Amino acid sequence: MKIAFFGDVVGKPGRQAVLDHLPGLKARLRLDFAIVNAENSAGGFGLTSAIAEEFFNAGADCLTLGDHAWDQREALTYIEREPRLLRPINYPPAANAPGKGAHLYSLPDGRRVGVIQAQGNVFMKQTLACPFDAVDAALDSMPLGAVADAIVVDMHCEATSEKMAMGHHCDGRASLVVGSHTHVPTADTMILESGTAYQTDAGMCGDYDSVIGMQKQISLYRFQTQLPGERYQPALGEGTLCGTYVETDDRTGLAIRVEPIRMGGRLSEIVPG
Repeated sequence: MKIAFFGDVVGKPGRQAVLDHLPGLKARLRLDFAIVNAENSAGGFGLTSAIAEEFFNAGADCLTLGDHAWDQREALTYIEREPRLLRPINYPPAANAPGKGAHLYSLPDGRRVGVIQAQGNVFMKQTLACPFDAVDAALDSMPLGAVADAIVVDMHCEATSEKMAMGHHCDGRASLVVGSHTHVPTADTMILESGTAYQTDAGMCGDYDSVIGMQKQISLYRFQTQLPGERYQPALGEGTLCGTYVETDDRTGLAIRVEPIRMGGRLSEIVPG
């Protein structure tokens, strides 16, 4: 199976990068399934139903969220009727959070792809339930190679150590563990010891002439003065599409190939051949 995960979409440049490049990439790479982390799509904060529908129409099969899941209030109700939208799986039970954090999707040919999103706790503003326990339960519900033909885990968190720990925790039980949230693509795409593909962060889809997707001067002012300053606004230059590509063994669901994807904007282009 051929699967791609695209990192956090930031504002209009990120949306445009997805809309411009995803349809062609699906055909060029013959993707069976495409996942997009869309939690910063609406002006840098959250996701609207209209934007989600644009992504689905462009070829996204699943959208994931993160710590900005509810920045747009309509997401609280939209997620209840849209199974292709996932929020972090590890909200505590008392939160009674709408939607789901994991789902098993069926392809037209009968193969099944599981997608799980978890949110880390290290250096994050929210403290959710243990992501490792929540991911364990989800993996147990859709065993790789038995129930699911492929499984992707989106680990949305700040600390690279927590992302790496999740990769090793899932090794042999997921096809791909990929990080989101930090908006910078890392150079560590690899297949772990027991066959799970891994990348610490897929990188954002957005304008890289920025500070992690936001206008430079606003961020610089805050760092230099320690004052709140203006509300963050997405940078508006040409966006780069960043993601992770994985090929799996249909027999086991484990990875046989993993590579980064970068197209457009300021970063050097990488497209799997």
